Amino acid sequence: MIYLDNSATTKPHKDVLAAFIQVNEQYFANPSSIHKAGVESNALLTKAREQIAKLLNTEDKNILFTAGGTESNNAALYGLAKSSEFRGKHIITTEVEHPSILEATKRLAEEGYEIDYLKVNKQGVISLDELRAKLRKDTIIVSIMHVNNEIGAIQPIEQAAQLIHETCQAMFHVDAIQSFGKLPIKFNDDLGPDLISISGHKIHALKGTGVLAFRKKPQVKAFIVGGGQEFGLRSGTVAVPQAVAMAKAARLAIESMQEHFENYKKWANELHDFFATFGEEVHVLSTREGAPHIMSFSVRGLKGEVLINALQKRDIIVSTSSACSSKQTKTSHVVEALNIDGRFKNGVLRISFGANNTDADIEAFKKQFTAVMNELKGEITL
Repeated sequence: MIYLDNSATTKPHKDVLAAFIQVNEQYFANPSSIHKAGVESNALLTKAREQIAKLLNTEDKNILFTAGGTESNNAALYGLAKSSEFRGKHIITTEVEHPSILEATKRLAEEGYEIDYLKVNKQGVISLDELRAKLRKDTIIVSIMHVNNEIGAIQPIEQAAQLIHETCQAMFHVDAIQSFGKLPIKFNDDLGPDLISISGHKIHALKGTGVLAFRKKPQVKAFIVGGGQEFGLRSGTVAVPQAVAMAKAARLAIESMQEHFENYKKWANELHDFFATFGEEVHVLSTREGAPHIMSFSVRGLKGEVLINALQKRDIIVSTSSACSSKQTKTSHVVEALNIDGRFKNGVLRISFGANNTDADIEAFKKQFTAVMNELKGEITL
């Protein structure tokens, strides 16, 4: 099987799994317990937190462990909104965010918050001029994803951060779930966001692991209450094995980022050239300027499910544009925002690379995709 759906989830790295198993076997005590076993477990938790903080160039007290990207995004929006509403109730985000942001803003709107959604161009990128026009003195949150999970569009977060910090007191949240470990992200000055969300299973860690990281001291309202763990912001016994595995995966991702980026860029360019050989039958939504590990394309007049099944029969695993909404029949909100030709809307597929992919995988995909196109040629509509 050739797996090209790494933006949906990645296969855990063997060293990450080994660390997870070892901690479960030897350091299973509750890190809040004051006995020796608990102290040892807490020491590992502290070390994992310090390791991630060092990678992000922030302090360890600014790292909160979560159960994944959705929780991190929800916690960022709800936590900031509730702790900042004395300054205003205006929130800005984009129309192409992940559902964990868009559904959160919908709920906040029901609670009386005012939400503005930034539009994107055909490349999936926001306008800084529109952001500037929408920023207000009562804006409390701006949330913009770094890399779009469906088409790989890269948002200008450094310029956005500078604009936000110069204009108002809003906190700038960045969903870095598809960019951490793949693209550099500044996090230690005014050219960076105030907080970012990270998901473990996107970087060859485990599902159910994530981080909400702050540039400065966290200023959010507690989002899970109880025993006061995670600096009182996320109560509940902390899963030390998951935290250690997350830290291990984060370090491996950062250490190998440049090497993998070069591979991804090479493969993306090869596929751009390859898809161009099909002329008007194939439309590539992703651009060469976007994140190279994500490429979305569509075949004219064909449903995505038809292509997925045809490729799967040939042991090639790809997905529709977003795994989170792939079981829904309606067109993705990201695809709608791009305003592409209607003949291509229902057939959008996403290829996403990971650390385990090779040159041979890309060659195999090209060979099998060509065979599938020849097989389905009669079904392609004008």
